[in-house]
Amino acid sequence: MSIRFNTATLEKIEKVIEEAGYIIRYERGTFQSGYCILESRKVVVLNKFLQTEGRINTLIDLLPVLNSILPDHLSPESKKLYQELMGKAA
Repeated sequence: MSIRFNTATLEKIEKVIEEAGYIIRYERGTFQSGYCILESRKVVVLNKFLQTEGRINTLIDLLPVLNSILPDHLSPESKKLYQELMGKAA
């Protein structure tokens, strides 16, 4: 799978995470890795100064860390994208 670093791709990846029950927020701060996870609240906070490519790469890096993503609870489109991204991450 070839990833296109555009807004449409970013929105699709955000949708996967949101369907898993997470809230995505873009805030400013000193994030070492570009993100912060508040697991007890299921909130992912990304550095708002990241460009689209950085946001996409950061969210892809986060997918394996988010333990509560259950592919069977995702929409078919999101499930397919999630499995493709997880296959790439493996």
